[in-house]
Amino acid sequence: MHLLTIFLYILFVFAAIVLIVVILLQEGRGGGFGEALGSHGRETFGVGSRGINTFTAVTAGVFLGSALLIHVLNRKQSAITVLDSAVQAAPSLEPAPSAPAAPAAPPAAPAGGD
Repeated sequence: MHLLTIFLYILFVFAAIVLIVVILLQEGRGGGFGEALGSHGRETFGVGSRGINTFTAVTAGVFLGSALLIHVLNRKQSAITVLDSAVQAAPSLEPAPSAPAAPAAPPAAPAGGD
């Protein structure tokens, strides 16, 4: 299970980086990073291109799916919550048993003679 979680974290980070790059490559209303690639960038990453939009949707799905799986796996691994540990560490409301008080020693007689 631990290996699966590590794989999902790697997939999550990779999908996030790819998603950032792909979104920046898409041309919006005023142009985008696709303009820097010249006419080939406009053909590939333009607003009307269907391939890049599909790729973006699939990458977003992988990103969200891996995030949900990471959450589910981490929730199953840690069954103890913060509230459970706080209840165990809280002091009890029952009074502590008190030890019987020792009788006071009688006052010492004054030394010396009279």
